[in-house]
Amino acid sequence: MQCTAAAGKAVAAEVASGAGVHRALSAVGHKTFIPANDLPRGEAYEAFIARTGSVPTRENSHDFFNGLIWLHYPLAKRQLNRLQAAEIKARGVQSQRGPLRDACTLFDESGAILQAPQALWDALIARDWQALFLTHRALWQKAKLIVFGHAVLEQLVKPRKGITVHVLAVRCEIPWTLDINHHNASENVANLDHWLSDTLQLDLMRTKPFTPLPLLGIPGWCAENEQLCFYDDPAVFRPARSKASP
Repeated sequence: MQCTAAAGKAVAAEVASGAGVHRALSAVGHKTFIPANDLPRGEAYEAFIARTGSVPTRENSHDFFNGLIWLHYPLAKRQLNRLQAAEIKARGVQSQRGPLRDACTLFDESGAILQAPQALWDALIARDWQALFLTHRALWQKAKLIVFGHAVLEQLVKPRKGITVHVLAVRCEIPWTLDINHHNASENVANLDHWLSDTLQLDLMRTKPFTPLPLLGIPGWCAENEQLCFYDDPAVFRPARSKASP
């Protein structure tokens, strides 16, 4: 099942009526969600999902949004899970995840996918916030951004200026739309899911191919950024590191 706005609303309605988060998600999508307490003691979360196909789920908003992403992008989520589970099998669960698992977790929690004109990409990679949000502000009308990370979706329930996504630094040229009510919405979600699954491969993820983007700086994402002083905040819009002198 490819989830749409209607499916998301259906899950929310089930939760509001008193159903547990895992029951609401399972009822709406073709995926099994189980209570988090059913995760066997001593078995890693990612290893359990890879072994059983079921997703342990807590009764909170974080896992609610995680479940919705599973319903929207099952192929991409399974690919991230495969990478995590293979790393756990090879190295075990250690005190630190290691570079590959760190990269998978970062994208899973706070990842985003961007289609944008080259000028915006250049400014983003350079962390040139002046160019990205002001000089080339009009170009954002030609850009499309999808938030994948469920932790960011949870944060957006109560937006704050410092919310940051980590954009997958790979040009995305697949057909899609931001209008979730569009008649081709499910097809567009499916296309993006296939593209992500094919893209999130081991060699790429080892490079941690992301760049940070302060989400509320994007024109239209909040009314406050219409004021130029919104961007005069180095704690959020951090300048690029200076290169050492030769």
